[in-house]
Amino acid sequence: MSIEKAYNSWAKLYDTNENKTRDLDKKSTKATLTKYTFDHVLELGCGTGKNTEWLLTKAKTIIGFDFSQEMLALAKAKVTDGKVTFKKADLTRPWDVKNECADLITCSLTLEHIKDLHFIFDQAYKKLKPNGIFFISELHPFKQYAGSKARFESENGIEELEVYTHHSSEYVSSAQNNGFKLEEIDEWFDCLDENEIPRLISFVFKK
Repeated sequence: MSIEKAYNSWAKLYDTNENKTRDLDKKSTKATLTKYTFDHVLELGCGTGKNTEWLLTKAKTIIGFDFSQEMLALAKAKVTDGKVTFKKADLTRPWDVKNECADLITCSLTLEHIKDLHFIFDQAYKKLKPNGIFFISELHPFKQYAGSKARFESENGIEELEVYTHHSSEYVSSAQNNGFKLEEIDEWFDCLDENEIPRLISFVFKK
């Protein structure tokens, strides 16, 4: 099943199914970005708008990109503020927004489906204003080493999506090779027991 078809199928269940990864991503995004000031946001992999609602409390404008038309339909129904524009987009092709249009770009639970990180960081650097921030929140590679991947339960059973494992060093080197500086790196756990494998990893890069 293609990524686009899978997320179209997942869309109607995405907000209601039990999903620790989704919920922790929402927490990590808010906890990390609360201290930053930003006006214009480009949200990569906006999905059903789970993070858009909070970003809207701080931003003047938001453009949300997603590959899934069904996910975008739910986002548009959920977030109706005129400051937000949702667009169907393939992140592996040139992004259809002006250069230096955003002071914050966010990317949540998306890059495991993309093989070439270099292109993503290249586009992000072009679309960010000087001193802009690129925030990434993704499934931790340790989780992937242990066999975890994006999956959902459909009427046909468990559907597993095609994923790529990106090591922590790959994120950092790809960012630095495209001109970014690493500002923050954090690991996010399901509970307070940090002896467990972290579920998510997040990065803040600065242009």
